[in-house]
Amino acid sequence: MKDKIKFKAILLVLLVIGLVSCTNDLDTEPIVEQSLDQILDSDPNAVDGILSRIYASYALSGIDGSGSRDIQGDDAGESPFLRGIVNLQDFSADAMKNRWGDDGLDQLTTTSAWDENNKFFRYLFNRIYFTIPQCNNLLIILGNEDFENEEVVQAEVRFLRALAYYYLIDVFGKGVLSTEENFGGTDLLPEVSRTELFNYVESELLAIESQMAETPLAYGRADRAAGQMLLAKLYLNAEVYTGTQRYADALTFITRVIEDGGHILDSDFVRLFSADNNTSSEIIFPILADAVVSQSFGNTTYLVNGSLSTETMDPNDFGALQGWTGHRSSQNWYGLFGSSAIALANSNDVRASLFWTDGHNFEMNDYRTWTDGFPSTKFRNTNADGSGSSTDFSSTDFPLFRLADAYLMYAECVLRDGGGDINTALGYVNAIRSRAGADAITTSELTLDFILDERARELNFEGHRRSDLIRYGRFTGSSYIWPWKGGVANGTSIPDHYNLYPLPISAIQANPNLTQNPGF
Repeated sequence: MKDKIKFKAILLVLLVIGLVSCTNDLDTEPIVEQSLDQILDSDPNAVDGILSRIYASYALSGIDGSGSRDIQGDDAGESPFLRGIVNLQDFSADAMKNRWGDDGLDQLTTTSAWDENNKFFRYLFNRIYFTIPQCNNLLIILGNEDFENEEVVQAEVRFLRALAYYYLIDVFGKGVLSTEENFGGTDLLPEVSRTELFNYVESELLAIESQMAETPLAYGRADRAAGQMLLAKLYLNAEVYTGTQRYADALTFITRVIEDGGHILDSDFVRLFSADNNTSSEIIFPILADAVVSQSFGNTTYLVNGSLSTETMDPNDFGALQGWTGHRSSQNWYGLFGSSAIALANSNDVRASLFWTDGHNFEMNDYRTWTDGFPSTKFRNTNADGSGSSTDFSSTDFPLFRLADAYLMYAECVLRDGGGDINTALGYVNAIRSRAGADAITTSELTLDFILDERARELNFEGHRRSDLIRYGRFTGSSYIWPWKGGVANGTSIPDHYNLYPLPISAIQANPNLTQNPGF
């Protein structure tokens, strides 16, 4: 079993996740038993276990197994954080499609008919506002105690809260600002704008940068590089979020990640998405998975099992006992490696080999037909060398932040006049391509369009694509079309208000201070 931070059910007084000020109470299960004093008296290391409960909010639906749920009314299988990010960031974009036809998910995979009743919008909004009050309350409690690594632990909690707010900014663009200062109040909090949320997250990440551990205190915990990476991502998208570009600031912090974070590019691309990826030197911040101790139908189980089917492959080849016959990539991803299955097979780029082509059609004429489009085998539940036993759930950690992304962010900032050095940028991009077995490029080939395509080749199915397309002005409108965009087989224009998701109706009903995003 991996040596990693364990997800524990710690009983903590006052850790009651009531969202009276935002979404009524989300019908959450309170965790109320002992005081922190009592817990520390019996176990001096208990703070690590308490902190793991916050980390678990990003990995699990609940702490009592795959069928448990933190939020009553939200489906335990459908609602975990990572499943929401993949649904809203990847299936709504060009590279990945789901064929199940589920109400809500179908509207995401066809980028059409979005409204405030979509349950997948509610799931992610609820998860965000489940995590934030947990962090607020824990900060209050920890602030009243003395314990080892106190400043570092408090900084980690603030990072995890900032991470939740980052996705609120990116996906919904507004909400309420809940902090330890107003935690527990009965008055409904006012709506705050995207810019106000941006400014808050920026200030938090700047404040904790020097307080974060230089290296993780345990595998799976955030360190200084993770905080810097999140801040760089905030700045990279600042023009979208606030109307003011901050590429120079993004470059400053991504440079710190690259130069000071202690990470190196993994020599084996496949290992990054395999069950032994906890050994990778490239992953900056993972979301943990374990087939035994942290079972979840979200997390990478959704990516692995959802991309497999006994109709055209053997799930055991990828360490799975189940194939859910759900996800396929489209030609807008694998087409970047070649115009046919034969071209992919003949490519030197290892990333081109991570699609299942046998029995499948290159064209996605019907997104609900399993054999239309190529399943991505990027994520698997075997070790990188193919060893390991098949299990129902995945043990592959999800690389939320990794060094290759930082390299590509650096290059993009240089090309967007954020400073830096073009030769350094070229070296970073070619290091990624060399690792994959792809041909090196020249300075003249290093353009913003190339970076967007290289981000697709390298990072698709990792929760970035929608944000990337929006930053490039390619998500809405008709300047870039992909299969089934707008619900049409060949793709069609979608309106600009689709750059944000609608707030779920349940949130607006719970707090009338919240207003719907324009166009919905």
